[in-house]
Formats: sequence, C-alpha cells, structure tokens
Amino acid sequence: MSAPSLLAVFAHPDDESLSAGGALARHAADGARTAVVTATWANGTHRAEELAEALRILGAGKPRLLGYADARVPRSAPGCVRFCEAPLDEAVGRVVKHVRDFRPDIMVTHDAYGGLPGHPDHVHTHRVTMLAAQAAGLAQLYPDAGAPWQPRALYLATHPHSAVPALRDVIGTRKAVYSVPDEQVTATVDVGPWIEQKIAAVLAHRSEVERGALPGLIAALPPDARERLFATEWYIRHTPMTVAAPQTALTV
Repeated sequence: MSAPSLLAVFAHPDDESLSAGGALARHAADGARTAVVTATWANGTHRAEELAEALRILGAGKPRLLGYADARVPRSAPGCVRFCEAPLDEAVGRVVKHVRDFRPDIMVTHDAYGGLPGHPDHVHTHRVTMLAAQAAGLAQLYPDAGAPWQPRALYLATHPHSAVPALRDVIGTRKAVYSVPDEQVTATVDVGPWIEQKIAAVLAHRSEVERGALPGLIAALPPDARERLFATEWYIRHTPMTVAAPQTALTV
C-alpha cells in the first residue's frame, strides 16, 4: 500500500518546518507526494527563497504561495492585501484550487489556536483551510478551481498541555502559549529518524534565525536538546463531513 499523499497549508514560511517538518519528511521518505501551500509572502522575497530551500530539504516540491501579506509585515507582499483582511471567499477559493490541483489524501494545517503563538495569520489559516478542505469536494463550489477532490482527513498541528513545560525554556515564559488538553490529541508522531531534516529545514529560514525568532532559538540549542524537544509532533484529526470510509491516517 502506497503512503498517503500530504498537502500542508500554513501561514508563513517556516511554519511548515516547525509544525510539520517531520511528518512531511517522513511521508516523502515513504514515497508519498507532499507539498506545502503558504498563505503569506510573495515570490521574489527573501523568505520565499528560504521556503524553497526548506521544501527541497523536506522533499516537498516547490513553494505554492497564495501571495497575501503577513499581518505584521506589509513588505512581505508589496501592494497586496494582508491575509487576514482578504475576502474570505477569495482566500478559500485559492486554497481549494491547490487542493484540487494536488489531490491529496490528507491535509495538515494549524489548529484552532494557530499553534503555540496564536498568531492571527495562523488562526486565519486554520479557518480558511477548514473551509477549503470541505469545499474542495463539492462540485458546485468554486467550479473554476478544477475538478472536485475530497481529502480523506485534515490533521491540525497542535501541542498538548503536557509538552509545554519542556518548551518554555525555548519559547520563554512571558509569551502567551496556546495548547490543548492531552486527550484531544489523536496522533502523536515520532519524527526522530527525520529530526536532522526537520532541523535543517527550520534553519534554512536564515532571516528568522538571524532575527532571533524561534528558528534562531532552535539554532542555539545543542543537538540533544533539539531532538528531545522537537522529535515529536502532535495532531488532531478532523474528517470532512462529505468523506465516507475507508479512513486514511497520518503516518504515526
């Protein structure tokens, strides 16, 4: 049985590596088709170039950029609307087009909190992707976006409460952290064998390393600490209402 194809949808360049880099690398190693849609930053920007390198490391093809501006960095897509301010129907339609083009078995995106930091772009990406995963299978919605395709499942990248204390030394104690009760996690993925790829992809986002964002904090950690803190990924499974059996699972 072939490995299920995987399409990830995240807000910014580096989110794919931080949140699901291990799952992407693992599925690619198993021979699956993998790809990443990124909501913000435009072609020709330095972060789009860094994203291309990270995806090469993860085996996830070329960037698929929606072309919206980061909520906090207008220069990320000069002359373009901020993602959170774009018409919802337009943003959903752009994701639907990628879903129907790639035709994934499963999808991955941010959880309802937008992951640990709760960034507004992350939260909005969750909303847009949830709607797009459903709409992609309905022929009368977005008819110009391609033939209908329904992913079997959508996995939300998250963190359980129990994982937060160990991460506090990295992310700091002053920042808000969003996590879910442990019992809500439905897939715990050991990505230890792919940790070097995952970390290399994170560090490919050089501008984030240089400015001291999370990739920079990870860069400063010794290898054993990186593995201890980032060799597990957690997900919450969501099944679109239009999907019937059989079930397709994220590799765990």
